[in-house]
Amino acid sequence: MKIAPPFGFKEIVPLNRSQKIRLLAPGEIPEFARAVNAVPISYTEFALVAREYPIVFTTASDAKIFAPVAALGMQDGENLYNHGNRWAEGVYVPAYVRRFPFCMSRVTIDNVEQKNRLICVEKSHIDDRTGESLFDANGEPTEKWKVIEQLLSEYEADMVRSHEMCGILADYGLLEPFTMQAKMNKGGGPVAMTGMFRIAEQKIEHLNAAQLKNLVRKGILSRVYAHLLSLNNFANLLDRKAAKAA
Repeated sequence: MKIAPPFGFKEIVPLNRSQKIRLLAPGEIPEFARAVNAVPISYTEFALVAREYPIVFTTASDAKIFAPVAALGMQDGENLYNHGNRWAEGVYVPAYVRRFPFCMSRVTIDNVEQKNRLICVEKSHIDDRTGESLFDANGEPTEKWKVIEQLLSEYEADMVRSHEMCGILADYGLLEPFTMQAKMNKGGGPVAMTGMFRIAEQKIEHLNAAQLKNLVRKGILSRVYAHLLSLNNFANLLDRKAAKAA
């Protein structure tokens, strides 16, 4: 059996009811997110994320398989929402970060990917000394685990919708590459962010009626405009960068 860890996880193992897990403290940033300039977001998060972060699309392959992410910094290895390894107060924390150290992973047995997902945990967070039991002596889930499990299952279903949305946007030819350039007012050289994609708003008016109806029916059009409005938040990133530099 082969279990591939998702981005940000080092080594994951199936969750066992007898294990004690060291959970993140309120506001604590998991190690992987302390120095990254973007994290994935899901379908239902667009409105919440768009209030604070720029939402852009990225692709990790030439196959043009896109994914939405929240931009956290202006350059590699920079999370401008990291304040002493705690997330900035009053700011929405993306679910991808909040679910850590748990995830739902694809399992491959004899080179065949299984249909069902497996709930896994980052191995380094299994701690019998300081960890918490998420199931009682009878193997029944605690209230805390019920909340975590709901987050995991909802996030997994949400990612399926995100994948579908990005596939439709790509099929309709609405995604275009762009570069963000900025210069600090005081000190520091110019900053250029590359490898990003955005919705080409001018192309929306050239869609046919069936395509527009499909975007509305699937709730994609509202997310398109949330994304476009969120691009103004690059100014917030620049302000945060200037504040940290000061």
